[in-house]
Amino acid sequence: MNIKKIVCGTLGAALLLSATACSGTPAKNDTPDVSQTGSQIETQAAKSPKYVFLFIGDGMSYPQFQAASDYLGALADEDYEKALPSNSYDERGGAVLDGPKALNFMDFDVAGSAVTYDACSFAPDSASTATSIATGYKTYSGMINVDTTGSVSYETIAEKLHEQKDWKIGIISSVNLNHATPAAFYAHQASRNDYYEIGEELVNSGFEYFAGGGLKKVTGPDKDKTSLYDLAEQAGYKVTYTQADAEAVTAADEKVILIDEHLADSDAMDYEMDRQDGEWALADYVKKGIEVLNNDTGFFMMCEGGKIDWACHANDAGATVTDTLALADAVQVAIDFAKEHADETLILVTGDHETGGLTIGYAGTDYDTYLDTLSNQTISYAQFDEQYVAAYKENGTSFEDAMKDVEKLFGLKLSGEEGDRLVLTDYETQRLRTAYELAMSDASSDDYTQEQYVLYGTYNPFSVTVTHILNNKSGVDFTSYSHTGLPVAVFADGAGADAFTGYYDNTEIYQKMASLLEVK
Repeated sequence: MNIKKIVCGTLGAALLLSATACSGTPAKNDTPDVSQTGSQIETQAAKSPKYVFLFIGDGMSYPQFQAASDYLGALADEDYEKALPSNSYDERGGAVLDGPKALNFMDFDVAGSAVTYDACSFAPDSASTATSIATGYKTYSGMINVDTTGSVSYETIAEKLHEQKDWKIGIISSVNLNHATPAAFYAHQASRNDYYEIGEELVNSGFEYFAGGGLKKVTGPDKDKTSLYDLAEQAGYKVTYTQADAEAVTAADEKVILIDEHLADSDAMDYEMDRQDGEWALADYVKKGIEVLNNDTGFFMMCEGGKIDWACHANDAGATVTDTLALADAVQVAIDFAKEHADETLILVTGDHETGGLTIGYAGTDYDTYLDTLSNQTISYAQFDEQYVAAYKENGTSFEDAMKDVEKLFGLKLSGEEGDRLVLTDYETQRLRTAYELAMSDASSDDYTQEQYVLYGTYNPFSVTVTHILNNKSGVDFTSYSHTGLPVAVFADGAGADAFTGYYDNTEIYQKMASLLEVK
């Protein structure tokens, strides 16, 4: 019994998917026919942009950017609330607040929504959803720019612009450059896990600018192949590994791959909250990308905030918020560029899917949220695991001593003054103690009971319980360690932005771009 075909058929009926989407048989040629779509009608009168920025917050839907917005508002309101007279409270007894502080892209002139299901899942992955955005086609989760049989390749918007219009192309990601989302703009593979083959396609793409995290499986799965970095240099790329060398790169270098000097977990860039002063952030790679790509013909730049997704998988709300803010900082660079090219620039900000089932609101805090509480977290779960938790078992560290680190790094306390929201209740302390004992044991997540998996996923029981409790004290929660089926927002500003209003399928993001940019 082919479960994928059954599920695909069910989705096809439920969502009126075309036979093309589920069968994997493409329409004529390799481009979806947009001749009868509203997107082409909408964009015919619009001026075709010459500079296009596409920002993708991996795992970022409405909860992620709204939480970041509310977080900024909560921080601003801390001082505001202290200055209020004693009678300035609403009917529920809460302080009268200024409200959220909109992120820059939330103020764009145009906002739309896109549904994200793929050929066989309501909760899709990055490979299939980025394929939809880059090519206008649905495929199975795990597949990159190929049909559901894996035998037909789809050409991407970036490839079309490079080949048909001689535009320069830039691909940026805070995670690995051959990870699913960046790969969806240059690669064509039946499995997103074929990192070496994806890396070979990166090199062969001829795109002018790649920057961010390091490549995965650089010498192949068996470590017996020529390094992807060596292949890149042989193909004429200048590859840099230090920030100083990246800073020295100019447009004269023509084709460059900039690998972040301070790689962290899985050779990705640091989480924003772990990034040290002076180290390049996502925004710096966008700025350098403009310097390398800027020309009179045109350029297309895709920038992924990939660690939003990783933080949500781990249910780390603090890291989710700060990496979402880092993406907004990167968007600001494009906004500043557009001020000098107002009639020629299009900026799009969207997500590929939602991750974690993040909610603003938690049963334990009822109608109240305290998002400023997240500011007590100064380290991501990943760095806490690496720098602290890994040593606890080796050193036989007691729970009480481990909690001293937790207080320093997350603000959570075993004891303190009455009314201090960061003081743990007996229930919360027991949750942490139980998780710590499991973390110090020889148990593997493969051996977890259903209850343990729901509590901890595949993450370190202690660190994930720390972030869960801090999340809950802040008034937020997660429902999953995986992706969900929420729609994503599509924000647009600049030339042709009006085409992106409405509620539509994520394949229409491609269709609208293709129509605006007049590619075949």
